[in-house]
Amino acid sequence: MLAEGSLILFAGLAVLLVLGAPLAVALGVAGTAVIMIEGLGVMSVPTNAYAGLAKYPLLALPVFVLAGMIFERAGVALRIVNFTSALVGRRRGAQGVVAVLVCMFLGGISGSGPADAAAVAMVMIPGMAKQGYPREFSASVIAAAGSTAILIPPSIAFIVYSILVPGASVPALFAAGLIPGVLAGLSLLIPVLFFSMRENWGANGGEREVPLWQSFKDASWGLLAPVIILGGLRSGLFTPTEAAVVAVFYGLFVGVFVYRSLTWRSVYTVLVESAEISAVVMIIISLAGVFAHAGSTLGAFDAFAKALIGFTSTESLMLLMIMIMLLIAGMLLDAVSIFLVFLPILLPIAKAFNWDLVWFGVLITMNMAIGQFTPPMAVNLMVTTRIAGISMESTVKWVLPMVGAMLLALALVAVFPQLALWLPQTLGY
Repeated sequence: MLAEGSLILFAGLAVLLVLGAPLAVALGVAGTAVIMIEGLGVMSVPTNAYAGLAKYPLLALPVFVLAGMIFERAGVALRIVNFTSALVGRRRGAQGVVAVLVCMFLGGISGSGPADAAAVAMVMIPGMAKQGYPREFSASVIAAAGSTAILIPPSIAFIVYSILVPGASVPALFAAGLIPGVLAGLSLLIPVLFFSMRENWGANGGEREVPLWQSFKDASWGLLAPVIILGGLRSGLFTPTEAAVVAVFYGLFVGVFVYRSLTWRSVYTVLVESAEISAVVMIIISLAGVFAHAGSTLGAFDAFAKALIGFTSTESLMLLMIMIMLLIAGMLLDAVSIFLVFLPILLPIAKAFNWDLVWFGVLITMNMAIGQFTPPMAVNLMVTTRIAGISMESTVKWVLPMVGAMLLALALVAVFPQLALWLPQTLGY
């Protein structure tokens, strides 16, 4: 029963994905097939599909998606770019540094890598081109920096992880992701400054200088957003779900009444688009519940984990194997999909080696961040190359050094777990 059911479950999922079936369909069909063939009770299908969604913390996910889109359309990105440019000044590599810093900051609002990368790319790629930066490089650095959005709180990926791993709370994950997220972003400055200095990019200026004080006043409403969200969470004023709601209403206030860049028609458009994005994610999570029930009832996930543990008992080698597996998976699947497919297998291994589940979640998410700008999937890179009007293939030579830089940050967090755990422990999570 175990061998036959496991084969149907994993081989069925793989075949459906290769045939081009949507992930939600592949998970649901593979799980349902095993439940029916092995006689696990067909009524468990709708029960587990509902149970996959009936979790209070999951309410934060669609609301943070909405908040990120509202801030993107409100014109916050442009004002923060102007302020950061005024701070950094005019020098070689300045606009590359600005792109990284702005992506990191906006990650503290949107929690979504593609949304972050799109907002910054639309504002910065034309200006960077005037200063001599190749569009291929600009698209690469913005895609890479945008990936920090799933590490820097609030992070949609961490919300999903907390749903699947009850031992890791959302506040603890948010706190744990802050230092690794900043470290990942700052690591990108190494290739950015190296290439800028070597190629003399940005030495000619090319953009009108914005006064520092004026740019600060224009950006101040956007700069307050992470302070309100994270400050409210830390003070206990509201939960992560309530923080998402506060972010939505604050974004609407800024976009409609302060910047006046959002009309009621555009607000309606944002509501529709965010609902569509959220619905896709929710359907995947729901049908992943069926897949997870089939695998756990059969014992397939535990058997798979024991097989991996039997391959090596060396902790460092096991962690390295998992990181390599996740890096490869990150090139082909998005973060939410990887959590849903791999976590049932990886959690028994993490518990066997007594790894901290918050630290482990940060490591997995850092791998997913790298995958967001590593071809062939590279969702962030798809967005930025489309905006830049170039092919993804043309960015590979610029992307690889950035992958290397972020791998260095990943290695530091893996070797020194306190980089992730110090802040949540200090805050008492």
